[in-house]
Amino acid sequence: MLAETICSAVSAAGLGIAAVTAYRRRFLTATRIAAYSLVPVGLVMTGVVEWLSGIVFQPSVWIGFGLLGLAWLLLVTTRAVERRGLGRERPAKAARGGAAREAVAPAASAPSLGTGARTGSAPAAAAPPAEDFSDIEAILKKHGI
Repeated sequence: MLAETICSAVSAAGLGIAAVTAYRRRFLTATRIAAYSLVPVGLVMTGVVEWLSGIVFQPSVWIGFGLLGLAWLLLVTTRAVERRGLGRERPAKAARGGAAREAVAPAASAPSLGTGARTGSAPAAAAPPAEDFSDIEAILKKHGI
């Protein structure tokens, strides 16, 4: 009841200010003020003000908002901990990481490392790679190339 009275008073005051503004021949501004002044009365007539006042004065609603806030805080905290890596690594993630390491051949970077045995100041002659192309030759022969 009090909220409806306050909204009506605010609307009446706004319409009075709009009338004074229109008297000063500022019709566009007066129309805008009148439009804003009619919003509180419209909210009262549609029941929005009664619905809001019913929510504000019920303790169960505030407990619900508190629980929603707590849930949000817990979710944000767990995401922050997970991103910083403070939590334990998941077993599925560890299995995927191990499988990815095994997929790379152990001697894949051996040619780029070189032999490492250099005698004196003279550079060692580059040894030809000892690769077996027999399987590739067999495939090419099979296709007639």
